[in-house]
Amino acid sequence: MLAEEARDAVSDRWPQAISNGEVDRRALAAIVFDDPGELAALEAITHPLIFGRIEAELEGFEDVAVVEVPLIDTSLGWPRMVVDGPDEVRLQRAVTRGMAQDDAERRMKSQPDRAEWLASADLVIPNHGTLAELEATVAILAEYLSS
Repeated sequence: MLAEEARDAVSDRWPQAISNGEVDRRALAAIVFDDPGELAALEAITHPLIFGRIEAELEGFEDVAVVEVPLIDTSLGWPRMVVDGPDEVRLQRAVTRGMAQDDAERRMKSQPDRAEWLASADLVIPNHGTLAELEATVAILAEYLSS
């Protein structure tokens, strides 16, 4: 349902970003990551749907939950953990995952900068090394939060 609602709203706003009845994420990215107003419009569509779904999924949940929210400002009021890595590392990882370097740079420029993320954090998780090192850090944190 969430995906259908978002797709319909995106289709209404940006019909050129629809291909074979589905959102063409690359086409949509080309529109929104070059224009802060368009990005805000996309966020106005998707954020209420996403946060509503998260809240519904966690209703009555009593344990520790970690939710990935790539935003600084949220209305959820939860403590914020920021996974931090240098911009050069973030860029290289995006390229390694198959994103064109210019596309990755454009997306990063549309996001809050590293200093803003760090300033918003209640807890910073370093992510300067390997995936295994990050997983080990997260395991320690999960154990701590669960106790």
